[in-house]
Amino acid sequence: MTGVVTKSTGSWYDVWAGREKYECRIRGKIRLEGIKETNPVAVGDWVKIELENEANVITGILPRKNHILRQSVKKTAHSNILAANIDQAILVVTLHQPRTSLGFIDRFLVSAEAFRIPQLLIFNKTDLLDEEQLIRLSDLQKRYEALGIATLRHSALIPSGIDNFKNILEGKISLVAGHSGVGKSTLLNQTSDLIQQTTKEISSFSEKGTHTTTFAEMFQLNEHTAVIDTPGIKEWGLVDMTPQEISDYFPEMRDLRLECKFGSKCLHWHEPGCAVKKAVEEGTIWESRYENYFNMVTGSDNRK
Repeated sequence: MTGVVTKSTGSWYDVWAGREKYECRIRGKIRLEGIKETNPVAVGDWVKIELENEANVITGILPRKNHILRQSVKKTAHSNILAANIDQAILVVTLHQPRTSLGFIDRFLVSAEAFRIPQLLIFNKTDLLDEEQLIRLSDLQKRYEALGIATLRHSALIPSGIDNFKNILEGKISLVAGHSGVGKSTLLNQTSDLIQQTTKEISSFSEKGTHTTTFAEMFQLNEHTAVIDTPGIKEWGLVDMTPQEISDYFPEMRDLRLECKFGSKCLHWHEPGCAVKKAVEEGTIWESRYENYFNMVTGSDNRK
């Protein structure tokens, strides 16, 4: 029997097969096949299951069309898969209370671009921004949209704005991620009565959120639409990417690589005749994006 994993707690998995839900464990041998993920089975995976008297078991994972993953915080040689078989990756970010760094945003975008998964940035809590911050927000939206990355503003105080978000979700399987405290759970709760995630105020002292979602879970909004909620993410480390690969996952750099003197071998650091460095100097490539790229390939970023 085959079904799709809709919830993962690390030990147990909810699998929907047909119109029935089965609680399953992983058969031990799946963990022994050279898999370096902390969670070899992820929400969104299509799996084979066997129904047994003592416990239903997942016996195999069907081929994935894609997945999005990050470096494990506790096991640096391993990765953690957030979700598999998704149609778009959505990152909820805030410029204030708490602040989402541009480095964190770009690492998320790179991880999604590695599988050519379309990306969306939702700038949330816009009601908290002053005039200067709103000007910066407009600039950020223009810069990311120029790269082909969709953006959306949202405030929980304006519920009517949720219709735009619903339209973006329609007909797709969407991953939704973000730091704790950015309002991800509130946003999803507004999307459907089927979603009732716990929400909590951020700390007024640290301006950081606390984890309210503790495991990944898929919610089926209708026959053709599903959304995957994930726990709040503090850090985002890249997994098994060479410097050349990372530059390819920056669309603005990928478009110029063949114009570099050393072509696809150019790392855009100190090489002469580098079209990317020239574009940075001329302002056609965003300087902060180039700095984030440099930090990724040198491992000098703090992943937050």
